[in-house]
Amino acid sequence: MSIDLNTMPKLGFGLMRLPERDGQIDLEQVCRMADAYLDAGLTYFDTAYVYHGGNSEKIVKEALAKRHPRESYTVATKLPAWCMKAEADRDRIFDEQLKRCGLDYFDFYLLHSIEDGGNGDTYDRLNCWDWAMQKKAAGSIRHFGFSFHGSPEYLEKLLDAHPEVEFVQIQLNYADWENPVVQSGRLYEILRRRNMPIIVMEPVKGGTLAKLTPELEAKFRAVRPDASVASWALRFVASLPGVMTVLSGMSSPEQVADNLKTFARFEPLTDAEKAVVEDVRKTMMRVETIGCTACRYCTDGCPMHIAIPDVFRAVNTMKLYGDEFRPKAFYGGLIGQGHGRASDCVACGQCEGVCPQHLPIIELLKDAGARLDA
Repeated sequence: MSIDLNTMPKLGFGLMRLPERDGQIDLEQVCRMADAYLDAGLTYFDTAYVYHGGNSEKIVKEALAKRHPRESYTVATKLPAWCMKAEADRDRIFDEQLKRCGLDYFDFYLLHSIEDGGNGDTYDRLNCWDWAMQKKAAGSIRHFGFSFHGSPEYLEKLLDAHPEVEFVQIQLNYADWENPVVQSGRLYEILRRRNMPIIVMEPVKGGTLAKLTPELEAKFRAVRPDASVASWALRFVASLPGVMTVLSGMSSPEQVADNLKTFARFEPLTDAEKAVVEDVRKTMMRVETIGCTACRYCTDGCPMHIAIPDVFRAVNTMKLYGDEFRPKAFYGGLIGQGHGRASDCVACGQCEGVCPQHLPIIELLKDAGARLDA
């Protein structure tokens, strides 16, 4: 049964940053969060083969498939280019995903993290586009699209070559609107010109836009004293025409409650509020921070077990707040948990090969080591 992509609930539940306890996903807490989300009349759950080392898809089975009627929720997952070498890997991974999730079909299926060269070439070489259409014809996929981290020019090329695509997922937030690497604004305009439904990822930029400097937070609170800082970022993207769903990687019941409050009686940004967001964005751009969104693609293959996103979080905190004590204490806790130091980096480059933000991680770790390991 197909879904009207233009009337989807605006808030999607991202299963990428789930709460953990003792190193494992906290299933009991996730169930409470998922139940609250469903009780609000929302349905869209987004996972992927690689999230939480594969355990995110397993959570779909435990929190949803075993506990709720299939028609009460929809599930999106993704095919990872970097886990495939031959065409046979497509079905191997897909069958594993269905088994992990405890499902007979996926409502939404995406080719994961397409960018110029690399992943995009792999999907072409392994004929994943036609393969996905075969899965759709068989009823194993209801809607097909891709997530994208590439250039505007490459996006245009893909859309021209693949009219079968029904939606596209892009990184979109007010901080990245004019980011010369992410180019959120240009990607959005391309998709709008083609009337392509848009799924938004990283609306809060990995949590960066949920906690700002006191100066910036005061700008928002002066207009809406009772609204969270994160709600402004979510309302910014959800107010844009053509946005089908906004994914929020919710990590706690408190985040779920705040997001439900934002979307329960959704109010698009007014012109005056748009001006406040633009003022905040321009002020933010004066401080150069590391554009890490904590996707954690870089961590699994790190031979030195460096918690790279957490290291960058510490550095950004130092840059934004001029505070050394708390970031260094946080960093010391990472080392105490068995993670490598920033200065332990051996420059193997695996992290840079999988980073959707195209960050020069090796150089950034050198700088982080100078700041944090001194």
